[in-house]
Amino acid sequence: MLVSNSRQNLRTEDVARTVDEALLTRRSVRAFLPDAVPEETVREILALAARAPSGTNMQPWKVYVTSGEAKQKLSDAILSSGIRPEKIEWDDYKYYPDKFFEPYLSRRRAVGFALYNLLGIGRREVERMRAQHDRNFLFFDAPVGMIFTIDRRLNKGSWVDHGMFLQSVMIAARSRGLHTCPQAAFAPYHRIIRPLLNIPDEEIVVCGMALGYEDKSKPENNLRSERAPLDEFVTFVR
Repeated sequence: MLVSNSRQNLRTEDVARTVDEALLTRRSVRAFLPDAVPEETVREILALAARAPSGTNMQPWKVYVTSGEAKQKLSDAILSSGIRPEKIEWDDYKYYPDKFFEPYLSRRRAVGFALYNLLGIGRREVERMRAQHDRNFLFFDAPVGMIFTIDRRLNKGSWVDHGMFLQSVMIAARSRGLHTCPQAAFAPYHRIIRPLLNIPDEEIVVCGMALGYEDKSKPENNLRSERAPLDEFVTFVR
């Protein structure tokens, strides 16, 4: 059974509050406790997330779950490759535009500066910035690291579906007191990742995701990113 009887018996208004809380408290956590997450819990989260909608029920997502030694081997392989993130080519797909423009440039800078300020990293401390970025490849010390893929033969609609699945994973994790961090940083390292996780060539590495319990003692986890007001992105046509 994927959902306990107590969850099934929640009143409608209680379910709504639970969903709202999960959405409001979901954020990218960048420091995790070493406490293990049971495989049963990970399976439950992924099975629930698979209820995400997809065009004609194609369910275009694939997930490779790593922990322990396998996760460490993945981290070591990327960090020891000597290939810097700013130098590696995004040859399977591009996450960001070639040139940022407003309002996206300002939003990107704001969250980056906010994170570095919390960590006490100055704007010219390039090495410290790189070291913080490299923590992506450790899954920020989370006990579970996931790599998500999609068949390269599928089209843009399936990528939309995949995004809804990723969000569902993160919301299901929150309802269990867990946190996540979705990580596009893994995608361009697919040539290193593939042989370690036996990912076939027809699958594109979409992103990674850290899963675990938040380390509340770390300053980076005090980051709360801003959201644009509704009027900036919503148009009501009457």
